[in-house]
Amino acid sequence: MIIDEVIEVLKIEAEGILKLADRIDNSFAEMVELIYKSKGRLIVGGIGKSGIVGRKIVATLNSTGTRSFFLHPVEAMHGDLGLVSRDDIFLALSNSGETDELNVLVPTIRKMGCKVIAFTGNKNSTLARYSDIVIDVGVEREACPLGLAPTASTTALLAIGDALAVVLINKRDFKSSDFRKIHPGGVLGQRLSSKVKDIMIKDESLPLVYEGVSFHEAVLKVDSGGLGAVIVIKQGDTLSGIITDGDIRRTIAKKRPVHELKAEDVMTKNPRTAGPDSPAYDALYLMERFQITVLPITDSGNKILGVLHLHDILGKGSFSFKPSFKNNSKPLE
Repeated sequence: MIIDEVIEVLKIEAEGILKLADRIDNSFAEMVELIYKSKGRLIVGGIGKSGIVGRKIVATLNSTGTRSFFLHPVEAMHGDLGLVSRDDIFLALSNSGETDELNVLVPTIRKMGCKVIAFTGNKNSTLARYSDIVIDVGVEREACPLGLAPTASTTALLAIGDALAVVLINKRDFKSSDFRKIHPGGVLGQRLSSKVKDIMIKDESLPLVYEGVSFHEAVLKVDSGGLGAVIVIKQGDTLSGIITDGDIRRTIAKKRPVHELKAEDVMTKNPRTAGPDSPAYDALYLMERFQITVLPITDSGNKILGVLHLHDILGKGSFSFKPSFKNNSKPLE
């Protein structure tokens, strides 16, 4: 019984969204052009459940390059209209189109010089008559068995808001780099989505020694490099091995004759590596899995290109997750 009810709700809501597609016309394109060319902001207003959906639409628009804010109709009539300028566009949300608080506000918004767009399920409503552009978001029925609680109607409203945001993303040629610029709070996520080559240490900063150097010289390089490791290379700058603080400690603990040893005598041979185009989150997974903090970065011929330290990804925090391994770059080895 419960399972059947859940399936029926999902079918009703999906049906409501799919039928919206049949009613999309030039009004939608006109709306997109109006918002795209606007020098002001897109102001979204609604009451109750529509207001909640409106806040989500605003959040999506702001995060994808369209400056927006939510204006509560009641608060607007008590002073918040001061936020509105004539260059702004007002997007009114109301399934019935007869929400009193919204319909009292819209004429005032129009007098200020703003264009008005309506997302409504009633194209013959008061709100529709007040609006310059009307987008029909009506549904045949609510999923609520009483037909009272906004369910399918709010789902349809949310979907059309997402459609607006996505079309504007393409219209503005908004890129992932633009998205990251306006999400400074997501620095960790930004770094994890970067490619290894974007955050690795390279060129003159690389702690490198050639095979044949003394153990003492290798230790000095570890100390001066500040990474707790040195990469051992051979002819052609190809990777031979890595010497870490741990390798040094183990060598001394075993009381080996350090004055006689060469770098290749104490290094870890054939260490784990990553390619420069590997996502940082895959590299992090590898480092976490094998408990390593320094990862050599090599090309397909095993030539050393850089080195990635755990702190280059995470700072001094900690993080744990599973990898995707969906990139087409050199696989992690």
